[in-house]
This record gives sequence, C-alpha cells and structure tokens, in this order.
Amino acid sequence: MMRKTLVIGASEQAERYSNKAILSLLEHHHPVVAMANRSGKVGAINFLTTKEIVADIDTVTLYINPEVQKEYIDYIVSLHPKRVIFNPGTENPAFFERLKKQGIEATEACTLVLLNTDQYE
Repeated sequence: MMRKTLVIGASEQAERYSNKAILSLLEHHHPVVAMANRSGKVGAINFLTTKEIVADIDTVTLYINPEVQKEYIDYIVSLHPKRVIFNPGTENPAFFERLKKQGIEATEACTLVLLNTDQYE
C-alpha cells in the first residue's frame, strides 16, 4: 500500500533526518510532498513553502519542534490525513490529543525505522 506522505520540516542537507526520510519514502515507492520554510528540493521533490491544500495525504511526518508546530496544527487537521507521525524530538502531547479527538491516528515513531523495518503500512 502506497501512502502519500507530507514531510513537514524538509531540508536539502543530506545529514538531516527529514532529507533521509524523503529519500527513503521515494525508495519505498511512496508519493512524497515536502514542505519547508524556504525553497529547496531533494531529488525531484520541490519543497512547498506555503500551506497549500494537498489532496489525498495519507500520512504527515513531522520534523519540526512543538513550538513551530503551533503554526501548522490547523493546516494539518484541515488535510484530514489518516495519521501523523511525531518523529523523535517532535513529541507534542496537546497536538497528539487533538488529532486523536479528530479521528486522526497519532503516533510517536521514527519514519526511517518504520520504513526500514517494513512497518510503514
């Protein structure tokens, strides 16, 4: 099952986990949309720099800290994803609870580990 994934906090820097996640998602044949606060790209994926409505997002994976997440909460909820992954360092209990109340699966996990252990489904 291919899960269209929005990576928030994308980076062109190869050592950043968001960069590694984009490449791994592509390797695993998942469609990817990447969002960052500045323009850039990883592979053929150009970064969105505005909160555009993107159709059919299955998963949002976060690489931004809880303070920065505040400006994305309403946007993420408006996309109606099936799940949001809080990668290490992005844990946010209040946002986590809001997602659950909205019927959106919220999980604290590492996208890279999920992909590399065939648990991303």
